[in-house]
Amino acid sequence: MSELRFDPIKNRWSIIASERKLRPHEFNVPRQDATPDNGRENCPFEPGRERMTPPEILVLPPPSPRPDGPSWQVRVVPNKFPALRVEGHVEREGLGLYDRVAGIGAHEVIIETPEHEKEMADLELEELALVFHAYRARLLDLRKDLRLRYVLLFKNKGRESGASLSHPHSQLIATPIIPTFVVHELNASRQHFRHKERCIFCDLIHQEQRLGERIALETGSFIALEPYASAFPFETWILPKAHQFDFGALTDDELLALARIVQDLLRRMKSLLDDPPYNMVVHTAPSPHPRPGQPDYWSTIEYDYHWHIELVPRITRIAGFEWGSGYTINPTPPEEAARFLQEADPIGGRHA
Repeated sequence: MSELRFDPIKNRWSIIASERKLRPHEFNVPRQDATPDNGRENCPFEPGRERMTPPEILVLPPPSPRPDGPSWQVRVVPNKFPALRVEGHVEREGLGLYDRVAGIGAHEVIIETPEHEKEMADLELEELALVFHAYRARLLDLRKDLRLRYVLLFKNKGRESGASLSHPHSQLIATPIIPTFVVHELNASRQHFRHKERCIFCDLIHQEQRLGERIALETGSFIALEPYASAFPFETWILPKAHQFDFGALTDDELLALARIVQDLLRRMKSLLDDPPYNMVVHTAPSPHPRPGQPDYWSTIEYDYHWHIELVPRITRIAGFEWGSGYTINPTPPEEAARFLQEADPIGGRHA
């Protein structure tokens, strides 16, 4: 029988349609072919075409530089068509019932590899770790800007997920307000800590380890879970097992350990779900700037919040019921998704 499940961290309900029980091969995701100007021959992210992008912000060298290869492994550039612009002042005003904030922020592109066909799942461990090094570096740098309250790091893989270019890349958007979904998590975390003096994410990890039903992967440092009230099939959260509130505080060794579990998970999904489009986001603590009139606002965030990555394959669609109700219908119970991922072949997802 189907169930309605509530997620106290996300403050959302999901319908787990157990009677449907779609297996991985039963998801039919129509793939959109790349447009003619989206191929390698016109790609602005290719080595040798650096002048086709805005001036680079950050360049990281390859782990093993080759004299006959590209001079970079990861490049970070401003988005040529930014959603928000860094120039200007943050102005806030009320318009009757509404509020308006000037569109100040930052919008950057992290080009993950010089190789056009080499997706994140195909990167070698050191190459993927270097991408996460770029994430950390840009997060820490943008936090120096007192106008910006949050930096959201994310990846859209495949046109069905919102990607407009096929060359492997991630993005970040820094905003002068904290995104709504992150606010839900922050509020739930703070409320839980006030009542129990424990991190709600740590409690979640310990509970899932005891139950053993929804763990997709686990290493010495990280765990990948299928959330109890998963909104989407094979929605997966990757969390550090030790309490950590800030992605920006990760050490080089921790970034390498993160790369290991992300690489394994992506390769399993690629093999299991036929290389699906997906969205991946990093949820971490907001920029630690003082909040006027709220001197205690950040007083417990070091203890109550827990950074994590959320990964959602785009193999189902949002329709009228979801938009109208705020509920989602998930035809693959998270317990089944965890088992499928445990049994999936990570080797089969390797780059040919």
